[in-house]
Amino acid sequence: MTKNRSYEKEVFKTLEEVKIIENSSNFVVGMQDSYRHKGMRRQLVKVVESKGIRNQAVLDAIGKIPRHYFLEDSALIEHAYEDKAFPIGSGQTISQPYTVAFQSDLLNIKPGDKILEIGTGSGYQAIVLLELGADVYTIEYQKALYERTRRFLPQMGYNANFFYGDGSKGLSRFAPYDKIIVTAGAPSVPNALIDQLKVGGCLVIPVGNAKTQQMLRITKTAENKVQSETFTDFKFVPLLGEDGWKK
Repeated sequence: MTKNRSYEKEVFKTLEEVKIIENSSNFVVGMQDSYRHKGMRRQLVKVVESKGIRNQAVLDAIGKIPRHYFLEDSALIEHAYEDKAFPIGSGQTISQPYTVAFQSDLLNIKPGDKILEIGTGSGYQAIVLLELGADVYTIEYQKALYERTRRFLPQMGYNANFFYGDGSKGLSRFAPYDKIIVTAGAPSVPNALIDQLKVGGCLVIPVGNAKTQQMLRITKTAENKVQSETFTDFKFVPLLGEDGWKK
């Protein structure tokens, strides 16, 4: 009986993954970015700015990206421009716009920066990084989301370097990076990510328990020396992998 239940669980998981991948095909085709959508984005930018984000380049990126494209149900379009997260499948979410803006601001991105993103998810954060002029390498642990997003973003006109694998260990073959951003909550800071930073580079990562995490910015000041800054609390989905939370 236990074996059958396990089998059913795997079948349902597979069916969910197939649905996510199928929904990514030509998803942008037929989608419109109307004056109404742009107006809702302007209001969203005001909300994000009112919470303390002053980086104009980050605000401009939030104001440009049609976030409603990430919702599969057109009846819920208005939710896309509320400052909140919403589910995207595989137990993952598209992050709250303020959270995306906060992490992006901490990175202090300069055009041409080589950035590693741990946790591609929907691709929304990756697009913000691309809008800021970064050369983006992004890795996703969930196969269905990886397949969906690597198809979906080019349809929107955005091209990053997509990888499937255990992001808790970074992506060493393309290191070093100017900046690394982790979009899932980690139990501790993976040493591999520090190792893959350039001297002078920084890692932005939420660290804590399963309920809440503190946002950290860790700057690599020398080969064997870092400086850590602690910011406010957030709540992320868990960082899965060998150097993250175990399934």
